[in-house]
Amino acid sequence: MSFLWLKHYMPRGIYGRATLILLLPVVFVQLVVVVLFAQRHFEGVTQQMTDAAAMEMALVQEVVAAASSRDAVPRAVADQLGALEYTVVPVTPSQVPRTSRMVWYDYSGRVARERFMQRLEGFRALDLTSDIGVRLFLETQKGLFELRFDRARISAKNPHQLFVYTIFFGVVMTLIASIYLRNQLRPITRLARVAEAFGRGRHEPYSPAGAAEVRSAGNAFIDMRNRIERQIEQRTLMLSGVSHDLRTPLTRMRLSLSMLDEDDAEPLRQDVDDMQRMLDEFLDFAKGAAEGAPEPVDPFEMVSDLVEQAQRVGRNIKMLDRAGDGSGTVLLRITAIRRAVDNLISNAVRYGARAEVEVMLSDRTLRIRVEDDGPGIPEDRRVDAARPFVRLDPARNQDMGGGVGLGLAIATDIARAHGGVLRLGESTRLGGLRADIVIAR
Repeated sequence: MSFLWLKHYMPRGIYGRATLILLLPVVFVQLVVVVLFAQRHFEGVTQQMTDAAAMEMALVQEVVAAASSRDAVPRAVADQLGALEYTVVPVTPSQVPRTSRMVWYDYSGRVARERFMQRLEGFRALDLTSDIGVRLFLETQKGLFELRFDRARISAKNPHQLFVYTIFFGVVMTLIASIYLRNQLRPITRLARVAEAFGRGRHEPYSPAGAAEVRSAGNAFIDMRNRIERQIEQRTLMLSGVSHDLRTPLTRMRLSLSMLDEDDAEPLRQDVDDMQRMLDEFLDFAKGAAEGAPEPVDPFEMVSDLVEQAQRVGRNIKMLDRAGDGSGTVLLRITAIRRAVDNLISNAVRYGARAEVEVMLSDRTLRIRVEDDGPGIPEDRRVDAARPFVRLDPARNQDMGGGVGLGLAIATDIARAHGGVLRLGESTRLGGLRADIVIAR
């Protein structure tokens, strides 16, 4: 039998699951103890008290049998058995209930009824719902009589005390355990929060705490974060040197070409421009999203500015109206995210005649969508398209722009650095490629 359907009803957070792990055994054990104790204790006590009451009622039956008449029975019982505090009232068959009456949760009442049926001759019914006490209907030699007496004669006065004590102390112990459990789980949630922030490019202070296993995981995370930050720092320094070393000879080559004949120098000048463009793309890809710290950014204004810049250089691109019901700003690395969106826009206008850009902002998600009317990318090649140095001829003719296959790879890397993703699909509106940068707020 499969229990996979239970996953839909299980808590998703660690606090919820820990609380469930804590409460289920406690509640189950308490229920078992209460039920077993009630069956053993209350049932035994009720049976003993009912047996005693049945023996007293046997005396009442003897007095009834010795009475001179039916009407003399109440007086005779009062005179001879007054110390037992029974009240005897003659009744007619129509006044006798067909079945015993009691509330559904009256466990001791059901035990008393069964015991009277076994031990008391002439027992007809038992009414435990009356305000005047217990009403027991008995058939004797003188006819039907109703015996009235206190409920304490056949069951304990406070049978609910066990349940009250169990629930009270169960709640108290659960609260104490919850406080302790919360202190144990807090370092885990804090480690998860710091790791998530680091995945989005933010550095938050963290010191390991909690149990030994949690401290070990925290120290491992710190070592990993320090190692990654050192690698990023070393890569940045290396790129600065490479950029300076490579741009200098390119500049000298440009100066040398400017002194040559225009016709002879044009092919070489084009090669130098291609080398410059490829160098810039290599450096952009290597930098990734490491530039700058996250800051509050209005995504609609940022994307609108990029679209206006593209329109000023003659690109056929349109900014659509704001979508979504969200508002405010989003923490972004402004330089990196502008580079990612600009790459998507450049690809869209390079491979298509026109493009459209849309920003959707909700309370939980930011989505920047760029669509074009170009040839698009086949579904089975979209994963490869986001990889660096991959060309997808002829679906996206890379030769027309002289690129090196890093545009989508840079956008993918920057989206991941923000804790998001780059999704490629087919544009239903324009028929070409649809590229979405989706980032959680």
